[in-house]
Amino acid sequence: MASVDTDRDRTSSATVGAKENRVIWLLLAAAFVAILNETTMGVAIPHLIGDLGITAVDAQWLTTAFMLTMAVVIPTTGFLLNRFSTRTMYATAMGLFSAGTFVALIAPGFPVLLVARVIQASGTAIMMPLLMTTLMTVVPPHLRGRMMGRVSIVMSLAPAIGPTMAGVILDTLNWRWIFAIVLPIALVALAVGVRWIPNIGERTHAPLDIVSVILSALGFGGLVFGLSQIGAAGHGGDSSATAGMATATLVISLAIGVVSLALFVWRQIALQRVDDALLDLRIFRSRNFSLSVAHFAVMSLAFFGTITALPLYLQGTLGLSATESGLVVLPGAIAMGLLGPVIGRIYDRRGTTILLVPGTIIVLAILWSFTMLTESTPVWLLVVTQTILSVGLAMSFTPLFTASLGSLPPKYYSYGSATVSTVQQVAGAAGIALLITVMSSVAATAAGSGATAAAAGAAGARAAFLLAAVIATPLLISAFLIRKPADSIGEGAPVGH
Repeated sequence: MASVDTDRDRTSSATVGAKENRVIWLLLAAAFVAILNETTMGVAIPHLIGDLGITAVDAQWLTTAFMLTMAVVIPTTGFLLNRFSTRTMYATAMGLFSAGTFVALIAPGFPVLLVARVIQASGTAIMMPLLMTTLMTVVPPHLRGRMMGRVSIVMSLAPAIGPTMAGVILDTLNWRWIFAIVLPIALVALAVGVRWIPNIGERTHAPLDIVSVILSALGFGGLVFGLSQIGAAGHGGDSSATAGMATATLVISLAIGVVSLALFVWRQIALQRVDDALLDLRIFRSRNFSLSVAHFAVMSLAFFGTITALPLYLQGTLGLSATESGLVVLPGAIAMGLLGPVIGRIYDRRGTTILLVPGTIIVLAILWSFTMLTESTPVWLLVVTQTILSVGLAMSFTPLFTASLGSLPPKYYSYGSATVSTVQQVAGAAGIALLITVMSSVAATAAGSGATAAAAGAAGARAAFLLAAVIATPLLISAFLIRKPADSIGEGAPVGH
């Protein structure tokens, strides 16, 4: 299928035209709404338990199923974005998301609501790779930093605003309004996008390898599901049988995930020799891409773990309400979003090191400072430190997005975008699982030794953030090694050169 403009025409232009800007903003808005919705269910779970008459374990599946679907669908988007037109993929993504939102709004009970979340996740999984692939294709190299800065608004602001927005809605209305507010926005984005989105890039006609799809689903799905069971394995309540079953599920899920992922990698290496891979792993021949993705993975682990563990500390130890704890992290999220474009401009002019090194130092400093939390830490101090942490993350994410994908030739953009999004999902699940498990285990041990509930909660928080700080410390080395790619890389230089 012919494209509106070729990659070379797009990337060689000196500026981004009005039509391209309009498309990018539309994709940003659609991705923002989709990711915002992803983070709302956690706050709504207590309400759903009462309204739908379900158990806490059942309710948790509304977030687990969403994460699982994302982990299964995202690795396939590299192939899909090469195989089908941009407009088709956008219509599919927003159509699925809108349909899932509508079904959730009218869901008569838990089973239908669970199906709705899976449908929503299928659309959400396509949006971020589509956004990043489109941006890399239509934006010339010297402007990509500021455009990726806009992406960081979506990546940082939406996950933080979601729980706060849901908390306000649940305090005044009911859980169905979460979907009622999102649905008209999604439908407008769908209608406008079908009209505005052009078809960009060249299409391929590689066959879909069903074995790769199955291995990908088992591999990434098994890892994410296994990670989501870590907390249950360590806390089976009073029933040793329940704890034993959770542990067995954890081990089996992770084993299936690791083995399937190894087979998936082996098959992709074989298929990419004839350009038939579902996820072309030749992207990892680029040292800069590999370093950037590894750095991004650890940052994502720390980011998602922290924005999950910190509210638990605020509520369980300091006694704040869900809405109040959401407001504590909100200033940092807003700062992170607003700084994205500014940091992107600095990247375009000065490169990676000037941002990534101090950004990494800030993140490490705040994580280590969180290891000194007590049951009486002032809330205002947490607002300040969380905001500073967000600034450090903003200084890191934009250079990492741009440097990673900019290290690849245009034909690999879709695979690179799919990889970055997959890494974010798996690393985020790992961060949440590890930090919450450590936090809960240490708190339970301290409480068993006679500590007050507040003191035990503070001990758990210190241990969780200590783990995050230790894991993140090696990033100080990789921050010096990641470079801004030469502009010619995106114009067809071979991967690895």
